[in-house]
Amino acid sequence: MQAGIRQAMRGRLRRVAVAALSAGLLVTLGGQGVSAQSAIQQQAQQQAGAQQGGSGIVERVKDLASVSGVRENQLIGYGLVVGLDGTGDQTTQTPFTVQSLNNMLTQLGLSPDEAANPQLQNTAAVMVTADLPPFARPGQDIDVTVSSMGNADSLRGGTLLMTPLKGADGETYGIAQGNLIVGGFDAEGADGSSITVNVPSVGRIPNGATVEREVPTAFAEGDTVTLNLNRPDFTTATRLTEAVNETFGAGTARAEDGTSVTVRAPTDPSQRVSFVAELENLPVERGEAPARVIVNSRTGTVVIGSNVQVSPAAVSHGSLTVTITEAPEVVQPLPLAPGETVIQPETDIVIEEENNPMFLFDAGTSLDEIVRAVNNVGAAPSDLVAILQALREAGSLRAELVVI
Repeated sequence: MQAGIRQAMRGRLRRVAVAALSAGLLVTLGGQGVSAQSAIQQQAQQQAGAQQGGSGIVERVKDLASVSGVRENQLIGYGLVVGLDGTGDQTTQTPFTVQSLNNMLTQLGLSPDEAANPQLQNTAAVMVTADLPPFARPGQDIDVTVSSMGNADSLRGGTLLMTPLKGADGETYGIAQGNLIVGGFDAEGADGSSITVNVPSVGRIPNGATVEREVPTAFAEGDTVTLNLNRPDFTTATRLTEAVNETFGAGTARAEDGTSVTVRAPTDPSQRVSFVAELENLPVERGEAPARVIVNSRTGTVVIGSNVQVSPAAVSHGSLTVTITEAPEVVQPLPLAPGETVIQPETDIVIEEENNPMFLFDAGTSLDEIVRAVNNVGAAPSDLVAILQALREAGSLRAELVVI
């Protein structure tokens, strides 16, 4: 099986290389030949696009799916930031900061007085988070994010002390330490007025942690690799399977469900890396998304998918405005006549109704026509939501209405 896959790969590269050379795709730059791999990939993409007819959106496999087991792992740790300019934790309200400092000093050979309650305004308790990339090896550096967990005003100018970073299994996978970069700041005047820009209680340390332990991965195990689609879709899974089988031979790929596609791969690690590198650059026509209308009830944002259509329907949208104003009027008696001056209320009521014409949706109306018709009557986003809801209740909206 492995020999068959390697033979299919070499045969395909030979055929595409010949086509690329015959088409004049291999050029020279500065007297040196440009890598033929880019020309081969371009030719392969053009051939795949011609085979698929160009009716849909063509994307690379690496943009559509990820290799099962090749992912990041989240790390977390608890530490102390020191060197702040009086913007640290108020330890009367965050006693764990003092406790952490005492534990650290004890490990360093000091014996702090547990009965003392120092005001550590230059120290802050923080949580440190990081993402461990796949295939990270001991000795590599990764970025860390440092967030205050007490009542520190700012972490600007602080230094994170040595902090172990642990995974979900409780094992230590990295050690973080370094000077923070804080994008926000705050300032306070003598009268109590203050201003804050961005979030000064969160900082970042580029390359602030060193990987100490490798995460085991099953990438090189077995004779298959599994591709998991970023968005489950049976059409995309089928087209991905067909593209792999057309390139590497029938039976190489098998769709397990609407998310996973299993692909036979070489067992040799070096050959498997080359195989996956070519696999993830295959062009595949993505399946069209389902017809959906997304409504954000908090912001008023409305997103209408390109496949949304409506059945024949007539829509009339207008608004009634009632304005009531009070204009007090002073009433005085005639000269030399008995009576007194009084204030008499005068009410003015005005009723206005917009004269918006009724517009008609024909069968199979597209997204452009829906938006154009709604804009012609001057409907706001909230009015558009009301119109779409009414169309759905009438059974004319051929789409799923999702409210987030």
